[in-house]
Amino acid sequence: MLQKISDLPVEERPSYKIAKFPKALSSRELLALLVGGDNQMEIADELYRSCGGNLCRLGKDSPLEDIEGIGKVTSDRILAAVHLGQKLVQPLDQAPVVIHCPEDAADLVQYEMSALSQEELRVILLNTRNHVIKIVTIYRGSLNSSQVRIGEIFRPAIKHNAAAIIIVHNHPSGCIDSSPDDLALTCEILKAGKLLDVTVLDHLIIGGNRFESLNRKGLGFGDELK
Repeated sequence: MLQKISDLPVEERPSYKIAKFPKALSSRELLALLVGGDNQMEIADELYRSCGGNLCRLGKDSPLEDIEGIGKVTSDRILAAVHLGQKLVQPLDQAPVVIHCPEDAADLVQYEMSALSQEELRVILLNTRNHVIKIVTIYRGSLNSSQVRIGEIFRPAIKHNAAAIIIVHNHPSGCIDSSPDDLALTCEILKAGKLLDVTVLDHLIIGGNRFESLNRKGLGFGDELK
């Protein structure tokens, strides 16, 4: 039998927890608060299943209103919360963003790239102090080392006089294991970077809420991000 909010002890209800212990709420409970109503937990479960646990994908594969109990107002509220969360993790334009470690770079793009339904390859351009100059999308679609033109990857770096770059691409499957093509492409990028005097700091693979740093795998990157 499905449990309704009114059947739960007060201290177990999301509305109580959000006031007392906001950091302790699960994603499911946060969704329930956005949904509201006595059947909020049941509907939140269905929402969570619809995106495979990746909240960035809510509403991407099918309209939220397809789920019983969710109308347009509730759908708009949920999507607004998702986009608000995305804006909160984006850096402020007026503050220079500095990359100290792979986690810093992943934080810039992971929220958005984890929700993509196809592969993308992006380049983070950095100056001599590792301040982010710009993030440029180079390729969309299936990537392999034979299709990617190395010159296209470095073109934005040369145009913006970047001292260093970080390569980022996503695996829509959520798997972050590097493929032979990923490794081959990384080696080609490293070679080109040395010829062009542009330091390649890392190549990140984004999958869901995780990422892999190929720098940390010891693939011959000159400068290690700690």
